[in-house]
Amino acid sequence: MDEVTEATPTATPRVVAPPAQFHSPSLTRSPLLASDDRIETVSKTPKSSSPRPRFNITPIGSPIRRALNLTRLDPHDAWLPITESRNGNAFYAAFHTLCSGIGIQALVLPVAFTILGWAGGIISLTVAFIWQLYTLYLMVQLHESTETGLRYSRYLHLFSASFGNGLSRLLAFFPILYLSAGTCIALIIIGGSTSKTFFQIVCGTNCNANYLTPIEWYLVFTCAAVLLAPLPNLNSIAGVSLIGAITAVGYCTLIWVISVVKGRLPGVSYDPVKPPAQLERAFEALNALGIVAFAFRGHNLVLEIQGTMPSSEKHPSRVPMWRGVKFAYSLVAICLFPLAIGGYWVYGNKIPRNGGMLTALYAFHSRDTSQFLIGLTSLLVIINAVSTFQIYGMPMFDSIEACYTKRKKQACPWWLRIILRTLFGFTCFFVAIAIPFLGSLAGLIGGIALPVTFAYPCFMWLKMKKPKKYGIVWWVNWVLGVLGMGLSFAMIAAGIYVVINTGVQASFFKPH
Repeated sequence: MDEVTEATPTATPRVVAPPAQFHSPSLTRSPLLASDDRIETVSKTPKSSSPRPRFNITPIGSPIRRALNLTRLDPHDAWLPITESRNGNAFYAAFHTLCSGIGIQALVLPVAFTILGWAGGIISLTVAFIWQLYTLYLMVQLHESTETGLRYSRYLHLFSASFGNGLSRLLAFFPILYLSAGTCIALIIIGGSTSKTFFQIVCGTNCNANYLTPIEWYLVFTCAAVLLAPLPNLNSIAGVSLIGAITAVGYCTLIWVISVVKGRLPGVSYDPVKPPAQLERAFEALNALGIVAFAFRGHNLVLEIQGTMPSSEKHPSRVPMWRGVKFAYSLVAICLFPLAIGGYWVYGNKIPRNGGMLTALYAFHSRDTSQFLIGLTSLLVIINAVSTFQIYGMPMFDSIEACYTKRKKQACPWWLRIILRTLFGFTCFFVAIAIPFLGSLAGLIGGIALPVTFAYPCFMWLKMKKPKKYGIVWWVNWVLGVLGMGLSFAMIAAGIYVVINTGVQASFFKPH
């Protein structure tokens, strides 16, 4: 029996795995693997009464590694929500990608058109869609290395492997944190306010519209989201993601179809908003580009979704993953382009800056449209928000439980998992009450999160794949990466300027 690492006098339990296991995961250089963890290869798995994690080896390694039949495993992956189950497929990938790719942030796309105009809006939306689809392809290819056999099932792990832990904490941690926890906070704000509207539509004039306060509606939505949170892993919420995907496509389609059928508003104007000062115009345009960039989210979940799939040398996970992504983003395009173009055609410069198409539907068509359709749209938004909360919360659940498994060297108990996830949900609820105006900062937040989608994947590809210097691929990734970082800094500056110049109703602890 050969040991991969030297024996140590510590009492750390050994992890034993037969070389014949080839279906599940854990080929990642996760920082969770302690230096004193030891792995042995044996011909048969010995019987033992002590519990240990279940994991297998994925044969994506080099010829040398396959010849040795040895690899360094991270047993903690088998205990964490993202990599606990590896039986995903292209359908699951499509459900998760579509649920995370379409969100309420897409409803403010017509607001960007009011600044960029018809040509600028359509061009920027098309370029952003193609650009993010390209970086999404890069992420799918970077998930697993055919040279080393490593699988990177978390965005931060891939970033750390590319640029080190220091740059990972400096450049990627906060955008990833916002795209996970910040999205959950925004979903509570949207879900709570829409729940109040849905209640008013259903009750009509028969009950008190202020039956519950806005804070209480936020609490109702949070309780609904927390009820689903104990689902153990990412694969277990595939059905939830399917419901979220269906409802997202449903409410996006309903909103733009109802608006277009009702026709253009009287006196609508398509003249781009042009502030008098040249600097203000530039910042407004950059802020509009930030809104467009903010409409495309979900790159922080791509590696996590792909990490739920089995992978082998003959059947790598990138094949079904890319198949699911292509299907999902076909529907994303079908939803986003009519929503942006049709919404701007109907409302023009009258589109509300806060809430976008959903607010416009309530403001302009609540009386001349069937209350059933208005109520159905609101209900779909609520269901989608509850479903999306689960997939965006999963990376946070994974990080929280990783702290436990790293210290205790065992899986998180079910009762502790429920407590931790409930605490996370109500922490988001508290933040949502504290800053209910988060949606007004779409341009600024889009600039902060932009590198995760448009820039970092290009740099990681250059670092990990090392394409031919000065070749086409080398130039494309360098240009897109540098351009993405430049746009990010410019959008952040523009977002700050717009917030200071136009003002934001910073109603702390006063949700409406």
